[in-house]
Amino acid sequence: MTYHVRYYGDPILRSKSKRVESFDEDFRRFATRLVELMYEYDGVGLAAVQIGVPKRVFAIDDGSGGGWKVIVNPEITWRSKESVISEEGCLSLPEIYEDVERPQSIAVRYQNLEGETVEERLEGYPAIVFQHETDHLNGVLFIDHISVAKRRLLHRTLLDIQRKAIPRMAADFVEPRPASSESNPKAKETL
Repeated sequence: MTYHVRYYGDPILRSKSKRVESFDEDFRRFATRLVELMYEYDGVGLAAVQIGVPKRVFAIDDGSGGGWKVIVNPEITWRSKESVISEEGCLSLPEIYEDVERPQSIAVRYQNLEGETVEERLEGYPAIVFQHETDHLNGVLFIDHISVAKRRLLHRTLLDIQRKAIPRMAADFVEPRPASSESNPKAKETL
């Protein structure tokens, strides 16, 4: 199957993803493809729902030195009261970057590719990336965290993205080659 990033306006991005139950070879192949696509699109994270698969799984490489990870069935079990504001972007909302306030630290529980439960505490940028990708699995986009006034200012841009989303929903859509990070200096920062 051919996968491509879905854009704002595609209803699947607003759907709640379903729990992964099977960690078989087919799932591992899919997870490998998810990681490959994350790098092909120059993202630091990519949720399965962003490529049209509403499963609770995402790939991340937050630049913290640990390389890529596949996160399955994530839960955020604790959020700090302290927050941080940072600029976010999204592969499903190309060319939009806005400041978003999120908890600075979180505790998380998820499964790895073997189905083993992992618990860890994340702070700073890794916590932001994890929250952003978990939001995708719940049908939430980063623009849902910005003010109504800012969203109104983005109205025309959002309409343009929606128009681009329509052909991307077709079963026979073929993705043009993604832009390299050299042509988009923000690409490496995009979640």
